[in-house]
Amino acid sequence: MATDDDRLREYRGKRDFGRTREPSGREAGAVAGPRFVVQIHDARRMHFDFRLQVGDVLRSWSVPKGPSDDPHDKRLAVPTEDHPLEYEDFEGVIPRGEYGGGTVIVWDRGTYEPLSHDRRGRPVDFAESLERGHATFRLHGSKLRGEYALTRFRGDGERGEENAWLLVKKAEGHAAAHGTPDPRRARSVTTGRTLAQVAADDGR
Repeated sequence: MATDDDRLREYRGKRDFGRTREPSGREAGAVAGPRFVVQIHDARRMHFDFRLQVGDVLRSWSVPKGPSDDPHDKRLAVPTEDHPLEYEDFEGVIPRGEYGGGTVIVWDRGTYEPLSHDRRGRPVDFAESLERGHATFRLHGSKLRGEYALTRFRGDGERGEENAWLLVKKAEGHAAAHGTPDPRRARSVTTGRTLAQVAADDGR
């Protein structure tokens, strides 16, 4: 079984921690969970990063259009490398020239409940359900709430562009759906700042 260091090797190998303030993942303590976080990342291409705590790491997907609370929106989600748990709190500017250079804000975060079951209705280990390509869970965030599913529709489970998933919210009653906000106008759930404000503050 892969250790925490094994799972974060790709993450650490892409970054120079002498230049970026991103966490290295070497000081993680006990974290109540499971947690989730959604970050807006104004990199070469604007996107949202959707992360779920699975064990001692954050499993991560890049969601170009961002997660939606509208069940009719099927959002492409492309897996990226696992991130350390401390990344839940990261907000700031990754220096130009570094991997993922650009501004990051924490758009939403909270806890989630694993809901995956087998055909007989028995609970399935969440990490195992992800490996099989379909996992359901209920988000308890400041902005995202309710049942969602991640389903792999292309690829064989290995990381890479050929490995693509869909992130979809389950229809629940008659709750109003608002889709995803304009990322440039969206505000951080932790500091209330926009991407532009974080970039300006970081440059001082």
